[in-house]
Amino acid sequence: MEYAVSGKNVATLRSDCVVLVLNKGAEAPQELPAKTRQQIREVMDDGDFSGAQQQTVMLRQPEGLAARRLLLVGTGSQDSLTVPAWGRLITAMARAVSRSGARNAALLLDNLAVAEHDEMALVRESARMLEEATYRFDSFRSKKPSEPMKLRRWRFVTSGTANRLSRAAQEGRAIGAGVRLSRELGNTPANVAIPEYLAEQARSMSRDYDRLSVKVIGEKQLERMGMGGFCAVSRGSEHEGKMIVFEYKGDTGKPLSLVGKGITFDSGGISIKPGASMEEMKFDMCGAAGVFGAMKTLCELNLKLHVVAVVAAAENMPDGCAYRPGDIIKTYSGQTVEIINTDAEGRMVLCDALTYVQNKYKPHTIIDMATLTGACVMALGDQASAVYSNDDDLSRDLLASGEYTGDRGWPMPLFDEYGEQLKSTCADMQHVGGPRAGSITAAKFLQQFIGDVRWAHMDIAGTAWKSGSEKGSTGRPVPLLTRYMMDVAHGER
Repeated sequence: MEYAVSGKNVATLRSDCVVLVLNKGAEAPQELPAKTRQQIREVMDDGDFSGAQQQTVMLRQPEGLAARRLLLVGTGSQDSLTVPAWGRLITAMARAVSRSGARNAALLLDNLAVAEHDEMALVRESARMLEEATYRFDSFRSKKPSEPMKLRRWRFVTSGTANRLSRAAQEGRAIGAGVRLSRELGNTPANVAIPEYLAEQARSMSRDYDRLSVKVIGEKQLERMGMGGFCAVSRGSEHEGKMIVFEYKGDTGKPLSLVGKGITFDSGGISIKPGASMEEMKFDMCGAAGVFGAMKTLCELNLKLHVVAVVAAAENMPDGCAYRPGDIIKTYSGQTVEIINTDAEGRMVLCDALTYVQNKYKPHTIIDMATLTGACVMALGDQASAVYSNDDDLSRDLLASGEYTGDRGWPMPLFDEYGEQLKSTCADMQHVGGPRAGSITAAKFLQQFIGDVRWAHMDIAGTAWKSGSEKGSTGRPVPLLTRYMMDVAHGER
């Protein structure tokens, strides 16, 4: 999608569709021609449009405008939208414009108000949300949709400075590109998106960006290195596990590190999952997909940062080589772990990845993300990712980035007492803490592999994909991560 910003007179703006957002019961803005305002008033008086949340009405050949269509979109009764409400409005708007057959559209921004977002943020986040709203996963259809989307260009019409706001639009497009990549990888079926596929996608990215390098460590080398946690999970699959290491050199000094769980399919292993909804276990690599998306946006934005990202890519399958409940595994850190349930595999690949990035790259901050526990879904549903951290400032910064983008997180505890549930009678620890506080004890397990470094863990099991009629990857937490990295690069975190 292409984006532009202009302050052109609305009456003479030649566009396939002009989009106007209106509060419930509000009058049309004075900058519109009198004929247009009168037509809108008649539509409202007739009851065709009330301004209710996400309500849309398309007017063909609107009076007083050079545009071919005028789309009215309702914001509800709020004077200022929340970010999630804004996202839903953008989705409704994008779908209505796409259905019309318009090839280009213009969004009037001056009467759109979002809490704690200035004009730059409105342009940036609107472009990002439009990228998300127009995404389709059609890669594996033998016949493409009969009505391909014609919409190719959006214009933001505002009284602000066009040059400055144009940069914001391109930033939004870059963030949207990262979200789309994350969604595409998450949606790709597990018979295609095996660990080697992810490795090749990473190599392809490194060829596209000068500042990005990629190293792929194969399973045999990982075994020689002593990564017992990772290899215990991976050896049950015929597809060789890979540890994928991205390094983005936009600055010098100690790096920020991102770590993603990349279980390309999770059968549960020997502790096999029930069959219902098991097809959704292709989404168990959405933490890794989030890393890919964040790194793509980082490269597109050319941020002044040094970032190292690690993806632990493996498949959890129950063949004769698979690890078993009761096994004791020696991890890369040297600590031993008693296996309780092989379906708790994500923490086993992550613990070695966390140790590796600390030993090799000495980061100042680590953020890991994983579709780690069903307990997180029970606690927070699909609205917020669980955020655990050993540093209050880091936790607050991530949560603030989530509020800014609508990619929300929620703070969770890491009390020492939760560690009692991980005590083992035969190893340094067990990797499952029982039925109580499952998301917390999983995070507490990972904390055992964190040294003297700022660290945050994000359990995205409830937010990384949707089930039901809209089943598919969401691309979260790419918006949160990229907002955080942009703030760090600009010295605001």
